[in-house]
Amino acid sequence: MSIHPTAIVDSKSKIHPSCTIGPYCVIGPDVELGEGCRLVSHVAIEGPTKIGADNRFFPFTSIGLAPQDITYAGEPTRLEIGGHNVIREFVTINRGTVKGGGCTRVGDHNLIMAYTHIAHDCQVGSHIIMANAATLGGHVTVGDWATVGALCPVHHFVRIGTHAFVGGGTTITRDVLPFSKTSAERGTHAYGLNAVGLERRGFSKERIRKIHHAYRVLLASKLNTSQALEKLKAEADGGEDVEMLIRFIEASERGVVK
Repeated sequence: MSIHPTAIVDSKSKIHPSCTIGPYCVIGPDVELGEGCRLVSHVAIEGPTKIGADNRFFPFTSIGLAPQDITYAGEPTRLEIGGHNVIREFVTINRGTVKGGGCTRVGDHNLIMAYTHIAHDCQVGSHIIMANAATLGGHVTVGDWATVGALCPVHHFVRIGTHAFVGGGTTITRDVLPFSKTSAERGTHAYGLNAVGLERRGFSKERIRKIHHAYRVLLASKLNTSQALEKLKAEADGGEDVEMLIRFIEASERGVVK
């Protein structure tokens, strides 16, 4: 194990021997670091926090510190981070709260850029890009393969659907549809299908065609949301992607961006 002499590592932490702990890092008790993690320098991690393999933490990240919630009273909540994530400078990821389930989770293979904040009880999936200074309020859910642009504030309890793309500087106060492109241009709107992203991820032309048809019904027809959903259900040939889109909308408590 490579631990710089200036680092402070609590004896109650569990650090895999293959980890590298750089200068001036502080690792508290009840922190578990998986195989091959690298802390470049000045990284602070408090527990209970469990971190998987091959994560890279850049300088001045604060991981697993207490939630920024005025009702938090020191209860033993936790943070769980998967593997193969890149977490850049000044990122903050807080532990959960009892009222929110007690755990903040981050999946695998994510790029979390500088100054990003992931608040208490967020559930962040895998293969996600969060650009510089994207900010998640508490209890936010981000689906796999989503992209959240720079300087985007996301209201607490909002859901961002899988494969969604949110443009930079967009304020999100309602759920973002799966597969969508959403931007603050002329007000926050969904501007159709994230077709380029889906092509890059190996979606077939037929699969994209079915999702695109669903988006025309939702966004470009004269039907309201309930009527559009009934039409899509009646067609019954949209496949699993369209079914997932329908379920996402029906489960929304805050409404969706259209």
